[in-house]
Amino acid sequence: MVYAKISGVASYVPDDILDNEILSKMVDTNDEWITTRVGIKERRILKKEGTGSSYMGAIAVKRLLESTGTAPEEVDLLICATSNPDYRFPSTGSIIAHDCGLANAYAYDIQAACAGFLVALQDAAAYVKSGLRRKVVVVAAEKMSSMTNYSDRSTCPLFGDAAACMLIEPTDKPVGIMDGEFHVNGEGLPHLLMKAGGSVHPATHETVDAGDHYIYQEGRQVYKHAVTDMLTSSLDVAKRNGLTMESVDWFVPHQANLRIIEAVADRAGIDRSKVLVNIQKFGNTSAASIPLCIDEYKNTLKPGDKMILTAFGAGFTWGALYIVWDI
Repeated sequence: MVYAKISGVASYVPDDILDNEILSKMVDTNDEWITTRVGIKERRILKKEGTGSSYMGAIAVKRLLESTGTAPEEVDLLICATSNPDYRFPSTGSIIAHDCGLANAYAYDIQAACAGFLVALQDAAAYVKSGLRRKVVVVAAEKMSSMTNYSDRSTCPLFGDAAACMLIEPTDKPVGIMDGEFHVNGEGLPHLLMKAGGSVHPATHETVDAGDHYIYQEGRQVYKHAVTDMLTSSLDVAKRNGLTMESVDWFVPHQANLRIIEAVADRAGIDRSKVLVNIQKFGNTSAASIPLCIDEYKNTLKPGDKMILTAFGAGFTWGALYIVWDI
């Protein structure tokens, strides 16, 4: 039987730091208010002129290829998860593939909001297990600052810029991406979206003046659904694979809000020492948050560690993956 293993992980965050002190000079907020409500102290911002999500994604992928000893021409597929594409078209994945010299790789984007990286991992596993592809790069690249309204005190403290990626390859060992489940409920549309810029409301002077090209979020609705849905999908995947929360070594939730993370972990009965968290340093980096967190903790992980990854995002869309680490 063929399994889909994770052979490497890498990431990139910009150098520029936007901390709570600086943010408090931009909008009516303060460090205590932000820390108490979302657990974020600082976030990274991509300020380099003329660069977008692909710039960060390409750096992360180059680091991945170097760390795994993979030649660019060996990669035969790149899947990019992003809500912040460089352009409406072409795909950000195609730009990253070109910048990294992936001459033999097909590339495309997926859009599953903050759950995008997990969905892309599931897709990559299917390609590898079927034999259709042998070396798949999954990258999440998110210039969240491009859609953040820095005059909106309710949303601007939340988001940061980052990219992170993994290399997926076949193996005959029962490791890697073992199982997962994903759901979508379109009733979440009005609670978390960018109101304009798509085909329903193309850009006009009116939409720009109204601020409709920034993230719109109804925090209470998002919190309620995120906690319930990430909890349920995590427990379902664990149960289906004969796991209990005690037997899970690491729990890696989407880094959206520290209160959400803690609520999910506590209701699942997971000891907080098993929960990987770095939201305080990077904020919510959307699809990049889970691989960015794993990359930071990779020296803590051991081969054979059982991990549950879970995410929730606009749609609403959500799900969980069961992974056995093997690096």
